[in-house]
Amino acid sequence: MFPLCEGANAGYAFPMKLGQIGIRRAEVADAGRIADVHDAAWRQAYRGIIPGRDLEKMIARRGPLWWRRALHRHTAVLVIEVGGDIVGYATLGPNRMRMLPQAGEIYEIYLLPEHQGLGFGRSLFEAARLELRRYGLASFSVRVLADNEPAVGFYRRMGGRMAAETGERIGEATLPVAVFGFDAE
Repeated sequence: MFPLCEGANAGYAFPMKLGQIGIRRAEVADAGRIADVHDAAWRQAYRGIIPGRDLEKMIARRGPLWWRRALHRHTAVLVIEVGGDIVGYATLGPNRMRMLPQAGEIYEIYLLPEHQGLGFGRSLFEAARLELRRYGLASFSVRVLADNEPAVGFYRRMGGRMAAETGERIGEATLPVAVFGFDAE
């Protein structure tokens, strides 16, 4: 749990709006749409990487109820909207890998497949970076499945440097994970 702020967007550096594009703190009412983004993004990103049955189980676990509960617990979730519709999200908080020097972590950034490659991921990444900095977590890490080449390339373009290599057990398989570190700016 990593609360962004008290009350909806109170004291929040956002909502940031660029015409019909905005980034803001997620609200409980957004849970269903975040689950939809998660579903579509994970199917595109991990099909062929995570074994099919395991992927389906992981997606099913992160439905609207899971997101409502997370948002009720004040989990740090940012959403990006285009024309008033949520097309992506990011989650963030303290670093879960205690052996790394980075204080914070961007746990995930996902966009609907049709909104990838248009600069929205960069905007969401920068918003998450700013939010981590607000909480004194200026250096941070990002973990990504090493076989997810688009994500690996994205984090390299964002300035990440390889900080560690590890593995994640998913079903019967252990998949390689690349950990990128981002220093305080």
